[in-house]
Amino acid sequence: METHLNAEIISSRVLSFSVEQVYHAFENPDLLKKWWGPKGFTNTFHKFDLRPEGTWKLTMHGPEKGNYENESVFIEVVKNKKVAWKRVSQPLFNMVVEFEKIDSKRSKITFQMIFSSVEECDKIRRFATPSNEENFDRLESILNSIKVNV
Repeated sequence: METHLNAEIISSRVLSFSVEQVYHAFENPDLLKKWWGPKGFTNTFHKFDLRPEGTWKLTMHGPEKGNYENESVFIEVVKNKKVAWKRVSQPLFNMVVEFEKIDSKRSKITFQMIFSSVEECDKIRRFATPSNEENFDRLESILNSIKVNV
């Protein structure tokens, strides 16, 4: 997918957890389903095969109503560094999640959503940016609530 700066949404957060702890919260589907998505959403994972060409199928349940089917195919998986996938359900975009070590107790997580056009990106941008922040809030909450020794 060709990238154009205006066809991307980038969100990131520095966390007070090691890169290994943050990556573990993503690679472990029992943890991931607790924090993936905006505030108030819950998830049902149907398949989570975290490897190149593996499939991720889930249903996101909205807080008031609505079930949102999501299906993606993983493109790249590099432990503690990067996970990238291509959505095969609407809306279509590629997603790259990067995990960056700052020091032994801090890391940065970055979401990069890459769309095929500025127009497609603009349809999502207004709610994706605040939703990604809620996603990071939920991730921090999960990490604070568990003791992860990775």
